[in-house]
Amino acid sequence: MLKFLPIQLVFLLQSASHRKNILLLVKFLGFLLATIAFYSVLFHLLMLYEGHEYSWITGLYWTLTVMSTLGFGDITFQTDLGRLFSIIVLTTGMIMLLVMLPFFFIQFLWAPWVEAQARNRTPRSLPAEITNHVVITSFDPITEKLVVKLKRRRREYVMVVADLQRAGELYDAGYRVMVGEPDDPDTYRRLRVEDAALVVATNDDLINTSIAFTVRGLTAKVPIIASADNENSLDILQFPGNIKVFQFAKMLGHSMAERTIGLGRPINVVSRFDSLLIAEISAIQTSLGGKTLAETDLRRQTGAMVIGLWEKGRFETPLPDSRISPASLLLLAGTAEQLDRFEECYAVAGEADNQEKPVLILGGGRVGQAVAEVLTRYDIDYRIVDKRLLRAAAVPLENYIQGDAADILVLERAGVREARTAIITTHDDAMNVYLTFYCRQLRPEIQIISRATSERSVAKLHMAGADLVLSYASMGANNIINAINTDEITMFTEGLNIFRRPMPPALAGKSLAESGIREKTGCSVIALKTENELTVAPDPELPLQSRQELILIGSTLAEQTFLELY
Repeated sequence: MLKFLPIQLVFLLQSASHRKNILLLVKFLGFLLATIAFYSVLFHLLMLYEGHEYSWITGLYWTLTVMSTLGFGDITFQTDLGRLFSIIVLTTGMIMLLVMLPFFFIQFLWAPWVEAQARNRTPRSLPAEITNHVVITSFDPITEKLVVKLKRRRREYVMVVADLQRAGELYDAGYRVMVGEPDDPDTYRRLRVEDAALVVATNDDLINTSIAFTVRGLTAKVPIIASADNENSLDILQFPGNIKVFQFAKMLGHSMAERTIGLGRPINVVSRFDSLLIAEISAIQTSLGGKTLAETDLRRQTGAMVIGLWEKGRFETPLPDSRISPASLLLLAGTAEQLDRFEECYAVAGEADNQEKPVLILGGGRVGQAVAEVLTRYDIDYRIVDKRLLRAAAVPLENYIQGDAADILVLERAGVREARTAIITTHDDAMNVYLTFYCRQLRPEIQIISRATSERSVAKLHMAGADLVLSYASMGANNIINAINTDEITMFTEGLNIFRRPMPPALAGKSLAESGIREKTGCSVIALKTENELTVAPDPELPLQSRQELILIGSTLAEQTFLELY
């Protein structure tokens, strides 16, 4: 580091503000040296007054030991005048050496040097060879997950960070970062936004609006995706044009509510691709509990296909001998007609008294209120528990319980003893884990649906007893990635990806059974698509054709393995 110090000092001297700071530091050091010299002379004179004679080196030595508070005590004054002088030197030294010198050094030399280092480390412009990139204007759980997906697809991106220190931290963590204000036109010129594939704004509504108008002032062709917290912000954000606005909190709340047992039809369609529908149904709502897939014979009976089994957050690729437990969540693929036949054959009506049982919503924020919207639409009784006093316009007073959801008396007042489902919606993952475990201990049979803000909390929530966990980060990232990647189907189920790929040349002519896709990658082929036809649950013995597209399902790791192999 020392050999680079002169280079850094030369760099600092190139800036007018840095030169001014260094000049102030030099002036202070000069004043400090003058003070030390003055006190050394006074020491010499006062010692002569007391009848002692010391050298000038001794006077400098005494001054420095007293000002630095070392005070060895080997040289002392005997008169009150000398002792008063010692007090003045000691006080001056504490102020100048222990307070002012560190302040001046840090403020005028160290901090500018660290800032210069950070500026040199974090780019302030985009390399010329990068085009068709995604511009991300904030770092949060959604964009953190988005970056993972972009890297997996080898899609270039750059993250705009205003704070220099934060930019350095993200740069050191391996993110592509550029320093700049997210609402400054010059930032987007340096990003070459006109060559970008997408601009993603997940800040608050005011900053997102400013970003949208700033980008539109430079280019009209680049699409923008923005998040919105407030319903009233939708029209304002959409005004600049070529922009898609997501209310992620509202979408998450609706998705959580739609998983409630006894809400509408048993099957819940979570995604679609042309005529192919991806749906979920709890095994407890079917007559399949305890059977193996081979015993159900559902493919022959309905044409639909079980493409996965979820149980407590663990995804299992279905095999003929896979047994369906009552706690399993079945993932189905099929056309609308095939799913209707599945319901006719296997769905069972819920208990009559279950329809009268309320749903508990723990957390009355935007997500909780979005859950309440869906339940109201289906005429389902619910109770929102929240510490804050919610506006009556947002939640009817008869559906609102003010209090701490961690208090058993509050939960009992809300009806936890007879509730069919508890939906936990707070934005604090630690609180969600606590409430999940608490509700599971109070009611082992209750359905628990929980929100996870951070992906790392998903496994903890399942361990605590959640039947289903929906990730805010994954949901948001999936919606954004689908705006630029048409090869993936949106899935809100954490850790599971459904995607499509052109037929790899190595597989053309082989049958699915011969291809070994499931054995080699962990992915399952759920459909084959040509220009005019979609074949769901294809016959494993039929040869694959080069003109077909594969539609596959698998975990994140399985998808990555498939991409690496093919």
